[in-house]
Amino acid sequence: MIITRTPFRISFFGGGTDYRAWADKYGGCVVATTIDKYCYITCRHLPPFFEHKHRIVYSKIENVVDAADIQHPAVRAVLLNHDCDRGLEIHHDGDLPARAGLGSSSSFTVGLLNALKALQGRHISQEELAKLAIHIEQDVIRENVGSQDQISAAYGGFNRIEFSPGGGFRVDPIVLPRERLDAFQDRLMLFFTGLSRFASEIAKSKIENLHERRAELMRMREMTDEGISVLRSDCSLDSFGELLDQGWQYKRRLSDKVSTAEVDKIYDEARRAGAIGGKLLGAGGGGFMLFFVRPEDQPRVREKLQRLVHVPFRFEQSGSRVVLYQPNGL
Repeated sequence: MIITRTPFRISFFGGGTDYRAWADKYGGCVVATTIDKYCYITCRHLPPFFEHKHRIVYSKIENVVDAADIQHPAVRAVLLNHDCDRGLEIHHDGDLPARAGLGSSSSFTVGLLNALKALQGRHISQEELAKLAIHIEQDVIRENVGSQDQISAAYGGFNRIEFSPGGGFRVDPIVLPRERLDAFQDRLMLFFTGLSRFASEIAKSKIENLHERRAELMRMREMTDEGISVLRSDCSLDSFGELLDQGWQYKRRLSDKVSTAEVDKIYDEARRAGAIGGKLLGAGGGGFMLFFVRPEDQPRVREKLQRLVHVPFRFEQSGSRVVLYQPNGL
């Protein structure tokens, strides 16, 4: 039996510039971190005593003879692309809900690939794991997704991720003094709107508009290094929150599906209660919202948004890990 633990992520700046349709031509850059909320994948060889060959347990339970009949797109794609001759039992558990803007789909794919490689007795590097997950999601399943989620899930940590024109990426950890990093984390608040959405549909509308939003995307890319400069300087961290607010206004222009009336209401309420800036995470439409709030103003924001679920979190550094390795089921 193999169990992998793969983190979810939050993205601060540059989202949209990691879509292949943009990055392959202009390059891209994002600033993102993984957090201490995880996707767990349990994988083992299924004994040959059942009518079915594969058993997949997530929000549904699938018992199938042929991997081609699996409904879950990522599981089907991974199994069909990895010549899994022996039967498998795969279980998924997550700390936070899916389709909520935290890169959960990519965390699932990365965690599953990591588990299968371990079950085959193979160690896979972070780079290889990220590239394989990107290939599965973009080329095999043909989801409308960028490339930052798979990289964050595989590598973990607080990073600047740069995408080169024509392909390729580079991951540079953002290293800060402990006191500065703690002060930064202490100003971040995460709320679940209760609105789930299918990111691929929203992303499709953004991708179709990419080249008409060149000015916005170029500015959003510039914000990645501006944000890092604020964190590495001695200036007030409030400047980072103000930059988040600017970034959210640019992101809203990428597609009319990014925000909704309810999301706009939540954002305005948080700002009036003391949030300096924030954004809706992921492609848009719903899910989790991130706010930058001074510690002394956070009680007012929690009170104003008490109808939403507040999720405290901290950054994590490990990326996707095999946390249980018993390949022979012992």
